[in-house]
Amino acid sequence: MRLGMVGLGRMGANMTRRLVRGGHEVVVTDLSPDNVKQIAGEGAIASASLDDFVSKLGKPRVAWLMVPAGGPTEQTVQALAQRMKSGDIIIDGGNSYFKDDVRRSKQLSEKGIHYVDVGTSGGVWGLERGYCMMIGGPKEVVQLLDPIFKTLAPGRGNIPRTPGRERMASTAEDGYIHCGPAGAGHFVKMVHNGIEYGLMQAYAEGFDIFRNASSEQLPEGYRYDLNLADIAEVWRRGSVVSSWLLDLTAMALTESPTLSEYTGFVQDSGEGRWTIQAAIEEAVPVDVLSAALFVRFRSRQQHTFAEKVLSAMRQKFGGHVEPAASAKKTA
Repeated sequence: MRLGMVGLGRMGANMTRRLVRGGHEVVVTDLSPDNVKQIAGEGAIASASLDDFVSKLGKPRVAWLMVPAGGPTEQTVQALAQRMKSGDIIIDGGNSYFKDDVRRSKQLSEKGIHYVDVGTSGGVWGLERGYCMMIGGPKEVVQLLDPIFKTLAPGRGNIPRTPGRERMASTAEDGYIHCGPAGAGHFVKMVHNGIEYGLMQAYAEGFDIFRNASSEQLPEGYRYDLNLADIAEVWRRGSVVSSWLLDLTAMALTESPTLSEYTGFVQDSGEGRWTIQAAIEEAVPVDVLSAALFVRFRSRQQHTFAEKVLSAMRQKFGGHVEPAASAKKTA
């Protein structure tokens, strides 16, 4: 299937590579000509401008956006809409606010252009592991795009089947689902990221307790000099708290037991805030998720080992780098 990829950052470039390896024809464009040249050297189809990009797409034209949420996504959607025709499809695979999806979908439908929102999880590991996708948009359009989703998704792999699922007709076991109409995909991904904040915070706080177990403020008989890397590793094997986030924590602690290269300055990408806003609108108590978000705010003022663990996890799964300014401030 022929489609276009707008944005060749960490996610967009690797998704393009996975699609090309899966036999798709992918036209690419990016603000950096070097990024376009590099990925074209790996089998993608280069374009010199947005007009050139659109002209090289198939019929219907399918353009997948992997650009930063907010202004950059809005500008790119509008620019593409001016160049596309009725029946064409714009896919936003970034982390847009679901209410923006609803608005864009209505706006584009007036021109007959279909809009699909895809919450995409997988980070820098997605090229090999595949991407978990939560999709919103018209059912018939999502079905038309199924070959793309199937290629990007992890597939069933060796994960044991959940008892009872053999009676269910769903692509969930393959790693992607159609969640509902416009905005539903990003809504589910938004809450996914809110939960991610809470899980990461729980691990971070636990390892902070371990690190301080040798504190001189404790009675000598209750002090423990613990090997954090070993604890993370043993929990990976048979423990009920094992997870991919724990795998990445074990990796980080093995590489650097003190995490000295991290300051503990932890960014939030927006989804955590939107999750709390949705909870407020629905009158749903989210004690853990809200606390995890507020800890990220606090991390920009004072840093603990827990925040270093959070930074390490973010770097491992998404390649997120702490802002240089924060490193200088705390040096």
